[in-house]
This record gives sequence, structure tokens and C-alpha cells, in this order.
Amino acid sequence: MATTDPATVTEQFAAEYARNAVPTMLKAISSIKRYNRFVLLGALLTSYLHQAHYLWTQNAGYFAYLVPLIFDAAMVSMLTVVRTSGIAKDAKRGAMVVFAAAAMLSATINFASPGSLGLRLVFALVVVLVIGVELVAGRIRPDFAAIQAEAAALLAAVNDLTDTTPATEPTTTPAPTPTADTPPETAPVVDIPPAPAPAAITAPAFTPIPAARPEVPAHLMPTARFVIGRHEQSTGRPITTDELADLLSVTPDIARELLHTITGHTPAVNGTPVTGGAR
Repeated sequence: MATTDPATVTEQFAAEYARNAVPTMLKAISSIKRYNRFVLLGALLTSYLHQAHYLWTQNAGYFAYLVPLIFDAAMVSMLTVVRTSGIAKDAKRGAMVVFAAAAMLSATINFASPGSLGLRLVFALVVVLVIGVELVAGRIRPDFAAIQAEAAALLAAVNDLTDTTPATEPTTTPAPTPTADTPPETAPVVDIPPAPAPAAITAPAFTPIPAARPEVPAHLMPTARFVIGRHEQSTGRPITTDELADLLSVTPDIARELLHTITGHTPAVNGTPVTGGAR
């Protein structure tokens, strides 16, 4: 069943927001970079074709298609140097100078091409668009300070909501105070008979419980029978409990039960012979 507690709902929202914040941000950054790349390639292609067409009309031959391509590649290369972190500052400054010079030359060629003033301005601004898109693309990164501040504000809001939730306090009814007209009630006197003397309890006679005999593992029976027979053949006397326990690496109690089960009798325990049939 869905909960209706405001504090619980807010905590669930905060947990879900924190869990989805990072993947959503990374997805947005990836989408922005794809769009920037599309805009960059479109702007460079437009400027390249416009400059190549203008240079071809100026009898530049096949160089009309090579020169704009070199300038566009130089602009992209220099912008990559500028926006890449970790490169030395002097290299970035030099790359920015080369990029500015190539961009100004490319914009000048676009503006100098024949056509109306508005059309020439549009083609010149295409180069400016390339500059702006690349500079913005190099600065796209998460703002960790803003993320931390937003997470702290969200957590503080949840804590405030939890702290201000009204708690139910038990209500107590005050006892009535006696007035002057109402005489105080007196408890009735009850005669309590004396408690009878406890009867003497005679403890029953203690009957000792015989100790349980240990269980004999079934897998030891063939080995014990073989060891007992070999011992009697080699020594000419019955095997003792301790000898059988040592040969089988078992406790004396188990060895005694093995002898009792196999031979029908058990050697003397503490000087007293123990007899009995097989179980």
C-alpha cells in the first residue's frame, strides 16, 4: 500500500533524485556534445564550400578546394589544444593566436565573396559560430560545487521536515481536587486472615539414572572384528579395551562397546568383569 506520510515521501524523492542525478547529467552532457559536433561540422562544411566556390571563380584552380580545407583543419586543431585540460598555458596561448588568425582570414574570405551584404554577413558569421561552439564545448563539465550545494539543500529540507513533524503526546487527566463540602473518602477496613503456615515438602528419594551407553559406529564393526581376530591369533590372548582403542584410534568407551558387541563380553573395568550378550 502506498504511503501518505510527507516525511517518508520526501525521503523517497530525495533518494531517487540523488540516484538519478549523475546518470541524467552525464546523458545531458553527452547529448550536448553530439549536437555541438553536428553544428561544428555543418558550419565548417558550409564555410568550406562557400570559400571553395569563391576561390574557384577567382581562377584558383584545384587549390580552391585545398586552401579552405587547410584553414578549417587548422582551426579545429587549435581549438582542440585550447580546450584540452593539462596542456601548458603557453601552448594554449599560441594555439589561440593561430586560431584567431585563421578564423579572421576565413571570415574575411566569406565576407569578400560576391553577393548581397546580408548574405556575406551570414557566411562570415558561420566562422564566428564555429568559434563559439568550440569554445563552449571545451567548457562543458559538471559544476561539482553547485551539485554539492544542491544536495546539501535537499538534505537540509528533508531533515527540517522530519524534525517539524508533530509528535503525539499522551494526555493525562488531572485528578479531581476535594472541595470543602465533600468529605474525603476513607478506605474500608478489611480484616485479612493470617496466612497459613507452609506445609513441609518432602523431597522424593533420588534415583540415579544409568549412563547411556555410547553408540557404536557401524563402519567400525568389520575393522574391529578383523583386529580382534588377528590379535588373538598372534598373541594367544583376548585383546584389551585399551589395545583395541589404540589400534582403532577411538575412545575406550567405544572400544568397550565394540568388544561387547562382537565377542559377547567386555574385559574388566576397574577390576570388575563385565559380561553380557551381544546387543
